[in-house]
Amino acid sequence: MKNFDKAVVAALVAISSMTAAQAQVRITEWMYNPANSVGEYVEFTNLGSTAVDFGTLSFSFDDSSRTAGSTSLSAFGIVQAGESVVFTEAAETVFRSNWALSSAVKVIGGNTNNLGRSDEINLYSGETLLDRLTYNDQGSGSVKGPRTLGTSGRPGSFAAIGANDAAKWVLSTVGDVERSYRSVGVSTDIGSPGYTSFAAPVPEPETYAMLLAGLGLMGAVARRKRAA
Repeated sequence: MKNFDKAVVAALVAISSMTAAQAQVRITEWMYNPANSVGEYVEFTNLGSTAVDFGTLSFSFDDSSRTAGSTSLSAFGIVQAGESVVFTEAAETVFRSNWALSSAVKVIGGNTNNLGRSDEINLYSGETLLDRLTYNDQGSGSVKGPRTLGTSGRPGSFAAIGANDAAKWVLSTVGDVERSYRSVGVSTDIGSPGYTSFAAPVPEPETYAMLLAGLGLMGAVARRKRAA
């Protein structure tokens, strides 16, 4: 294969990897207002089969203002396949202690871009919107979501993830499929920050598209060589 052909294939592989990495991170839990514990939070999970570098890909969060880059998530660094990370308004050490989280769970604290009862959670990579959840516990239709006051919201099924349909989300309960539990020393707040049962890697449509494009390109190169 000539140097030009190698460069084209290498570029295609790089684009495919980037697209797949961007597409595989999703919102998997949120609590807009704790009742007695510290700090509302949002959980993001890498549902793909490869690690994602939040820093290199410039991941960020914003609420209903929908501004990419508003609040950086780059400090999460490399997030492995199946790994869940937590973004909270509380100080990291206090939140970690309150929910008895080990050092293995990545937590970014100090978020000042707070959520409300009716708001949005937007996840970006650069200028690209990766996931959005619009919710309102007094809303209707796909915007109607659980009131996450002291109890986190979680996907009611895999179909809820990435669908931007708050009606498909439910309140966490102690001992549910998400292994939800009560925060330390608090009798009312329930959640499972840092863990989701939906973490099994799933294929992404973009990955298939890029793979097909790559096969097409390689086929074109091979035909050109035969013609020559």
